Amino acid sequence: MENPRRTVAVVDDDASLRRSLGRLLNAYGFQANEYASAEAFLSRDPKTTIDCLVLDIDLGGMSGIDLQRRLKAEGTNLPVIFITALETGSAKAQAEKAGCVAYLQKQFSGATLIAAINKALGL
Repeated sequence: MENPRRTVAVVDDDASLRRSLGRLLNAYGFQANEYASAEAFLSRDPKTTIDCLVLDIDLGGMSGIDLQRRLKAEGTNLPVIFITALETGSAKAQAEKAGCVAYLQKQFSGATLIAAINKALGL
């Protein structure tokens, strides 16, 4: 029996990066769901199954770290990979404290992201 495709949600306010990551994920056999903001992710259809979350830290509205904290407070324990263009130790410390599988600085390689997702999903 074939394994079902795993769904990875990409939350980033940069439309071009979201599309690029969506194509990369699809090329590696994942289903990619793209969201422009934390609020858009929260308002998705509740029946949508998400297996892993690729989450930008600086989203303009609710931050990625705030979204992660909210999900945990609601009892949702999705594996999270934070991505960011910010180069601050405090952002990394906050992301790790919020509980992330990986913290990737933009411009990370596609292979690095796929390896982090595979680790997050136990593949």
